[in-house]
Amino acid sequence: MKYKVTIEVKEVRGHCPIYKPGDRIVLEWFYIKCNESKEVCLHAVCAMSTLLSAFMHGVSAKELGIGSRDDVGYLQCPDPGSPYTCGGTVVFELRREVLKE
Repeated sequence: MKYKVTIEVKEVRGHCPIYKPGDRIVLEWFYIKCNESKEVCLHAVCAMSTLLSAFMHGVSAKELGIGSRDDVGYLQCPDPGSPYTCGGTVVFELRREVLKE
C-alpha cells in the first residue's frame, strides 16, 4: 500500500527561521511534492526520518507512540530553543492517507 503524508507545522516554540504554523510538507509514497511543500529543513527531516519511514510503511502512529490515532502522529525538531540556542522547536503533525493507484 502507498501513502500520502502531509506534515503540517502545528506549533513553533521560540523562533524558527523556516517554518510558521500552517506550513506543510507533502510526501507521496517516498517523494516530496516540491510544488505543494514549504522548504525542507534538514534538521527536522533527519529527526523525523526513522519514525516517518515506519509510518509511511503502514505502522500506526499509536504503535509508534507518536499519536493516539492510527493515521495522525506528532513529531518535533531537535532544536531546544532559548536559552540554549537562538532557534526554536517546531512541532509537526503527520496525517496519513492511502494513495489511490
